[in-house]
Amino acid sequence: MTDSSTTVRPDRRAELAAGLARVRARIADACAAAGRDRAEVTMIAVTKTYPASDVLALADLGVTDVGENRDQEAAGKAAEVAAAGATPRWHFIGRLQRNKARSVVRYADVVQSVDSVRLVRALDTAAAGRERPLTALVQVSIDGDPARGGAVPDSADPDVGLGPVAEAVASAPNLRLAGLMAVAPLGWEPERAFARLAEVAAAFRTVHPGAVALSAGMSGDLETAIRYGATHVRVGSALLGMRPTLR
Repeated sequence: MTDSSTTVRPDRRAELAAGLARVRARIADACAAAGRDRAEVTMIAVTKTYPASDVLALADLGVTDVGENRDQEAAGKAAEVAAAGATPRWHFIGRLQRNKARSVVRYADVVQSVDSVRLVRALDTAAAGRERPLTALVQVSIDGDPARGGAVPDSADPDVGLGPVAEAVASAPNLRLAGLMAVAPLGWEPERAFARLAEVAAAFRTVHPGAVALSAGMSGDLETAIRYGATHVRVGSALLGMRPTLR
């Protein structure tokens, strides 16, 4: 019997190929407009609510990085994809509860939503059995409101200040600090949000010069994010189409 969750329909593969071509062209045009090398920007296909078959089709089309934001969905999907023989790099991009850390580190190569010292400690403990350190990005709260997720710049809060969180990641033996991630706050124009993020990132790199990754921008604002230095853009609907309703 064929497993329908990993069977790629020819028409769906064609849809994904067309979406991928459009997104790649947008990224290339944005890099050219910003005077940047196209190789500096990685596209992460955000596959939440989409089946493992879509991930397999994208991998076959050359997509190397996949993003998920709910552990209960991502864990099973990653297992299905691995069983089918594909090995994309999995990014966990959603808000992460500490009690999910042990599950997430089993499949994720990168956790982009690290936003508290307590979460750092949970991830470090959970990652102790990995062959290589878990790559971590510190999520930044651009508007300074941690209620929506993100460490707060210019805050000395010992748990959610950007400085303390970054230092905790940098000193954790089982984690590797790669850079920053952010989402444009509700009500903010992308220009304003990513200009602010660029300022935060520049200051951050004076303290952590090796942590140069900057994950910012989604389907609707990736061009602006690239103009302000994004090295990773997280693309869902522009690549995969309208998202199925969450159950």
